Amino acid sequence: METSEAKTFLDDVINGLSSAQKQLSPKYFYDEFGAEIFERICTTPEYYPTRTETMILRNNVSEIAQRIGPNATLIEYGSGALEKVKIILEALESPNALVPLDISKEQLMVAAKKIRTEFPHLNVFPISGDFTKPVKLPKELLNAEKQVAFFPGSTIGNFEKEDAIDFLKSVRATVGENGLMLIGVDLQKNRDTILKAYDDEAGVTSEFNKNILIRINRELGGNFNLNKFEHVVTYNEEHHRVEMHLMSLAVQTVCIAGINFHFDLHETIHTENCYKYTHQSLSRLVEAAGFFPADFWTDSRNLFTVVLLTSKFRQNF
Repeated sequence: METSEAKTFLDDVINGLSSAQKQLSPKYFYDEFGAEIFERICTTPEYYPTRTETMILRNNVSEIAQRIGPNATLIEYGSGALEKVKIILEALESPNALVPLDISKEQLMVAAKKIRTEFPHLNVFPISGDFTKPVKLPKELLNAEKQVAFFPGSTIGNFEKEDAIDFLKSVRATVGENGLMLIGVDLQKNRDTILKAYDDEAGVTSEFNKNILIRINRELGGNFNLNKFEHVVTYNEEHHRVEMHLMSLAVQTVCIAGINFHFDLHETIHTENCYKYTHQSLSRLVEAAGFFPADFWTDSRNLFTVVLLTSKFRQNF
């Protein structure tokens, strides 16, 4: 990790653990190991979002490609293994370029190399970093004819509402007045289905949650005892969100960079929120950022939706 990134990580951890409700940012899940664990989460029987979104994309990709049109530059936010974007690339007419953005540099470079092999005529410009910050596109793409942001996986649900609006405004500024955004969003549903997705029987999500403590120990000199923390998931009905926590199983003190943090029995560290939307609440969110929903593609069980957003209101898209 670069020196400036390490300092930011340390500052965020100290500030988060000094709060009345201790908290850590979910973006710090994603080192190389965390990215690998998340790919495993996506294959668990309980985790419906990945397979449902993939099915929606496969079933509707011809229509999606027609809406996007030829010569598109795709910008994928939080690109991961680039599996979903390949579905779209295979259907597009003469795609211009792909810009995968991801915080995990190792996974990004491996995925970019693989996609260059599979799409030899496609320009690929991988960018490593925090994709929630404004994106500086390569100079070769500044005058691209059509820019399309791709944001799958319902990652928008990890943002607080105001942060989500700010992020979407940033994306809109990147794709421009003629740009599009294709976004995957998890829908509100019965709480049992949701909770099982974030607390799988095999314990993969628990491993993912605790990886943030492993990172703190390794990169910041912390001394968390992972056996003294438990993965806890709740569903907040009022705010329509999953909340992930790490709960202390003992009265204990943890030291990070010479600073002590006290934990009471059953005190928690709040590590992630995952907001769930309806078509209506999502429309209100994106419109607050200057986007307009043009098309919704949803599975037959109404678990998940993929939405095409336009930067301009178009009565007949």
